[in-house]
Amino acid sequence: MATITFIQAINEALAEEMERDPGVFIMGEDVRVGAFGATRGLIDRFGAERVRNTPISEAGFTGAGIGAAMAGLRPVVEIEFASFFYCCFDQVCNQAGKLRYMSGGQVRLPITFRCVYGAMGSAAAQHSEVVYPQFLAAPGLKIVVPSDVADMKGLLKAAIRDDNPVLVFEHGRLGFTMGECPDGDHVVPLGKGAVKRAGKDVTIVAVGAMVAKSLAVAESLASDGISVEVFDPRSLVPLDEEGMLASVAKTGRVVIVDEGHARGGAAADLVAIVVDKGFDLLNAPIKRVTALDVPIPFSPSLEEVVLPNEEKITAAVRAVLE
Repeated sequence: MATITFIQAINEALAEEMERDPGVFIMGEDVRVGAFGATRGLIDRFGAERVRNTPISEAGFTGAGIGAAMAGLRPVVEIEFASFFYCCFDQVCNQAGKLRYMSGGQVRLPITFRCVYGAMGSAAAQHSEVVYPQFLAAPGLKIVVPSDVADMKGLLKAAIRDDNPVLVFEHGRLGFTMGECPDGDHVVPLGKGAVKRAGKDVTIVAVGAMVAKSLAVAESLASDGISVEVFDPRSLVPLDEEGMLASVAKTGRVVIVDEGHARGGAAADLVAIVVDKGFDLLNAPIKRVTALDVPIPFSPSLEEVVLPNEEKITAAVRAVLE
């Protein structure tokens, strides 16, 4: 089992799937040079036909990727920053998400969209957004939010093999984090969450980069005799409701942590599911730890105030225990 970085996991997944299936190709802004390192070196290995730089027109190249998917290829479209999804919202939601249904299943849409999301430190409002909540209300799209190296590689490989549109959100702060990754053809099925730490007093349901923060909180609270279970959904659509509710049944108390905003966010959706399907399992009200409902500031000190952190997660855990 090799120890690699989060970015290396992306690169390996892409290379292995391109090797496995000649219909897989990459397109997007700066993919030939690999602006974040994830696609670096792939053009030397697979050539310009399968690693395609595009103009700075998300609406244009996203539409081209959808057409390629309908024609039988498996494009991996890099949007770069998640906020740029706003430039191609119609293509992703109104076309990719609906065409298989509207054609009565006559066409498939095996397309993967990759992007860097989240606050990376003074990247300001237009490059720090968490936008996957906006896609939760768009039927036909699958949403993947990996939290560590092994899941990054395994979920991306599963996304590329899927016959439906999959949006893969890669947190910028995780890029150079290290982790072990299983050898061989490591694929993590979409829709299967994971208990990243077992516990009995409180369940933290954490999304993406918030998993590492939640694990740190769990480790810290263990010295006070508080046993925290950390559940990582890994994909928001499809969602492992059964696994999440099993954890809730075990602890009876829930804190949901997501870097997205509180209003209309993924955390709000997860709360609604737990209340709707597991209300009788709860021994205390659910707490949410999210970003404040403001644009992400450039100022480091203000950014820290807006975002979830370990102190806020700890306070929420203690509150549900009281």
